[in-house]
Amino acid sequence: MRLEEYAGFDALGLAELVARREVTAKELAETAARAIEVANPAVNAVVETYRDRIEGLDEKTLGEGPFRGVPFLMKDVLGHEKGRLCEWGSRLCKGLVTEVDSHLCELFRKSGVNILGRSNAPEFSMSATTENALYGNTSNPWRKGYSAGGSTGGGQAAVTAGMVPMAHGSDIGGSIRIPAGWCGGVGLKPTRGRISAGPSLDEGGFGMTMNFVQVQTVRDAAAMLDCLAVPQAGDPFLVPRPAEPYAAIARKEASPLRIGWSVKPLMDAPVDPEVAAAVKATAKVLADMGHHVEEDDPVYDGVASITSLLDFWFFGFDVRLEAYGERVGRKPGPDTLEPATLALYEHARGLKAAHFFAANAANNRARRSLGAYWGRHDVWLGPTLAQVAEPHGRYNLGLSGLSALEYILVTSRPVQFTVPHNIMGTPAMSLPLAMHSSGLPIGVQIAGPPATEHNLLMLAGALEQAMPWKDRVPPLHVSRLTA
Repeated sequence: MRLEEYAGFDALGLAELVARREVTAKELAETAARAIEVANPAVNAVVETYRDRIEGLDEKTLGEGPFRGVPFLMKDVLGHEKGRLCEWGSRLCKGLVTEVDSHLCELFRKSGVNILGRSNAPEFSMSATTENALYGNTSNPWRKGYSAGGSTGGGQAAVTAGMVPMAHGSDIGGSIRIPAGWCGGVGLKPTRGRISAGPSLDEGGFGMTMNFVQVQTVRDAAAMLDCLAVPQAGDPFLVPRPAEPYAAIARKEASPLRIGWSVKPLMDAPVDPEVAAAVKATAKVLADMGHHVEEDDPVYDGVASITSLLDFWFFGFDVRLEAYGERVGRKPGPDTLEPATLALYEHARGLKAAHFFAANAANNRARRSLGAYWGRHDVWLGPTLAQVAEPHGRYNLGLSGLSALEYILVTSRPVQFTVPHNIMGTPAMSLPLAMHSSGLPIGVQIAGPPATEHNLLMLAGALEQAMPWKDRVPPLHVSRLTA
C-alpha cells in the first residue's frame, strides 16, 4: 500500500480494507512503520515502535472488534500494557516497565487495534505542550517548531501527520482537546466514569482524568466509544448510555437542542478575534440547522479555580514520584525532573490534608456555578483554546524561576476553556471547524451535561458535513513528505 493511500483512510476505513481482505493487518503495520520512518523525524511524535507488532505480528492475537488490524499508538502516560515501557515522559522513569494491563488496554485490544508503539508526552502529562527533556519536542504538523499541544500532543500529531489513524489520549485539564484544537483533529473527552480506569485505580486525577482517543473523523470517535464504554468489575460508577450504539447515533440528526455560546474569556487572557469569529460562525450554522441558539456566558472565575486546582491536582504527587523512583533506582531532583515539575513536586511535599479538602470544596463551588448553565442549555459552544498554536518554549515544564502557582497560571491561559469540563466531569469535544489566517487550525468546542455524548456526536456529525475538514492536509504529512 502506498503511504499517501494509507494516510487517506480513517481508522474504520482501514479496518474495512482488512475485513474485505484487500490488505492484511501485517501489511498495515508495515505501512504504518514506513509512515513513521518518513514523518517522525520532522514531527517527533513517536518515541518507540514494537517490532513484534509490525514484522513479527501474529494476526491471530488481534481482537475481533470494529478496528481489527488498525495501527495504533499508546500514550507514554497511562499507557499501561503489561511488559511494555511507560516512562511518563520523564528522566525519573526512564526504563520503567508496566507490571499489569489496565482495563483500558484490554478494551483497546478487544476493539481490534494493533498497538504498535508509544507516542510522546510531556513529563507526567502536566503540560499543555508536548515538550520534554527525555525525548524532545513534538512539532505541530502544520508548522515545525510550533506546539502540537499537550498532553497528548504526540498522539494527535502522529494522527494529523498520517502516521496512524488513531491514538490513545488522556485528559485531566484538556489533554485530549488541546492537541486536537491545535493540530486540527477531533478530540472527545467522555463523561467522568464513562471509561474504566481500573484495575489499579478507581478514578484518575481524583475523578478529573478520562482516557479516550485522538482521531480525525467523528465516526471513528463514535465507534471507539462503543468499544471503551464498557463497565468493568469493581468500577465505582455505572454511567448510563443510550440503547443504540454511538456509531449509529452519530449518523442521526439531532432534535432541536438549546445551545448557548460564549467567547468571553474565563481568566485574564484574551481570545484571538479569529477564534471568536469561528465560534460565532458555528453558532450561525447550528441555528440554520434548527437549533435554539443564543449567546450566554457561564459564571466561572478561572484564576480562582486554577489556584485551587493546584492543591487538588498535586496532592500526593510527591508520594507518587518517590514510588516511581524506588522502582527504577532514582530519586526526584534537578537531574531527574524538569524545573517546573520539580517546583510542583516541592509544592506537593508541603501539602496537608486540609489543603486538599479546601481545594475539593472550591471545586464543588465551581462545579455548582458552572452546572447552572445546563439548566438553560443542552450544549455549551465555545473556543477549545484562546488562541492557535504557539512556538515551542512558552509553556513547557522546562521553564525555570517560576513557583508552582506561577507556572500553572501561566500555562492555563491558552487552555482556559477546557478545564471547566474536567471540574464538572462533563463530556466535551473539540472539532477543527476553521483555519486561522496564520495557516494554523482553530478548534471549536461543544460540551454537554453528564452522559450526553450522544448529543455531541450527533452535532459533531452534522458539523463535519456542514463545515468539512477532511481535505485539509498539513505540510508535515506523510503524503507531502514522500512527494
